[in-house]
Amino acid sequence: MKNKILFFILAFVLVGFSAKSQSSDVSYGIRGGINFQTFAGQDINGDKLNINTVQRFNLGLVIETHVANQTFFQTGLQLSTKGARSNYYFQNMDMSAEYNLTYLEVPLNLVFKPALGNGHLLVGFGPYLAYGIGGDVNYDFSDYSATESIVFTNNYESTDPTDWRYFKHLDYGGNLLLGYELPSGLSFQFNAQLGLAKINALDLSYDNEKTIFRNSGYGLSIGYMF
Repeated sequence: MKNKILFFILAFVLVGFSAKSQSSDVSYGIRGGINFQTFAGQDINGDKLNINTVQRFNLGLVIETHVANQTFFQTGLQLSTKGARSNYYFQNMDMSAEYNLTYLEVPLNLVFKPALGNGHLLVGFGPYLAYGIGGDVNYDFSDYSATESIVFTNNYESTDPTDWRYFKHLDYGGNLLLGYELPSGLSFQFNAQLGLAKINALDLSYDNEKTIFRNSGYGLSIGYMF
């Protein structure tokens, strides 16, 4: 499964580069910025998650195809970091866990660029597909701290409700963006993202799969089209 996903990501980018060499309607650029990420979903009791936001980043290649008039299709490949921070009380101890997840991500956005002043307004939306490649969880207890590497697997069974370092590779969801592009090709953009995939792999034996983590976040980015 993971090989198929990686093949899809690489093939998508190669197709974009091929199209660039064959059509003047395709251009490319770079984009990077900061994310404010958390997990949406529900806890072991079925209640809404109460987890803090953390600051992360994204950086990558943009491939843009002119579709019609002021409409463009944007894709590419990004290195995107996500995560969240939780605080809770367990076995008479104050405890926190900060999750750090790294993904290769392919956005598939339809972007409208109506003229505004000397440049263009950017309004876009579309799905994304991401594949987890690494990460860790930093635990802080009352009197000591520890770090464990993220383990990617489709399913993990345990009776320990704090064993949350097991995640699924695949993530997907929706993008929204709003920004402004200058005549030089430089652009500034607000991004919002809502994950639709359950990314936690842990199923507690008494949990009945109630616990759900989904990536969720927003951010600011700067881009440049060559």
